[in-house]
Amino acid sequence: MQDFEGKVAVITGGASGIGRAMAERFAREGMRIVLADVEQAALDATEREMRATGADVTAVPCDVSKRDQVQALAAAAVERFGGVHVLCNNAGVVAYEPSWELSLDDWHWVVGVNLMGVIYGVQAFVPMMLAQGEEGHIVNTSSIAGLLANSGSAPYDVSKFGVVALSETLSVELLIAGGKIGVSVLCPGLVKTQILEADRNRPDGPLTDDALPTGMTRDVMRTVMAMGIPPEQVAENVFEAIRERRFYVLPHPEFKPLVQKRAEAIVAGAPPLTPGLP
Repeated sequence: MQDFEGKVAVITGGASGIGRAMAERFAREGMRIVLADVEQAALDATEREMRATGADVTAVPCDVSKRDQVQALAAAAVERFGGVHVLCNNAGVVAYEPSWELSLDDWHWVVGVNLMGVIYGVQAFVPMMLAQGEEGHIVNTSSIAGLLANSGSAPYDVSKFGVVALSETLSVELLIAGGKIGVSVLCPGLVKTQILEADRNRPDGPLTDDALPTGMTRDVMRTVMAMGIPPEQVAENVFEAIRERRFYVLPHPEFKPLVQKRAEAIVAGAPPLTPGLP
């Protein structure tokens, strides 16, 4: 995709972090932006601040784990701008605990947002984007955890592996369907966002401090996230991937040798890699 001026981008999880950075990057190219997020106050603030810079932006509250709300988001984008050219299925959450201890409610929450939200996005937007007959692109946000599983966040890893698999399948399907819509899967490592505090939007309410993983406090979480790369760097990687029609987007090149080792381990029948362990 080369022509961005006046085109429309829809971004879920768009009120903060990577989503907001992508929205701001696209707006600088003259794109019109539809922001979606479950956090109303953050959504309103981002819409207001982006409009103050001259961006043509509209905000739509949306819980991507609810199919009807994602369908309503697609309808709102068409009503406001007449179509969609770039879709970023970006909303994501995380929960902690060993896989056998985590509640089913938290499993449903994480998988519902991270994986089903992407599935609902594909179902709501792809038919419309195909019918437009124009160039377009879909960016699905996975994680390096979608390529390298780790301990303590099984629902997150499962959902992010699922996003990679869905994206690979979708890429082939769209190529067969005509090839005008590209697909990228974004697999970042640590980024300066609030993802580790995603429980602020947990249906059962935020975790108490004593329910956080061993050794973790809110201050520790914030210190860890501050070590990540800025969301704007990720957004630049995404924009270049759309322009180059590049499928895998790995903003952290230091993980590429581990991804290669994982592939070698699969072929050799070896145990899984353990990135979080020595």
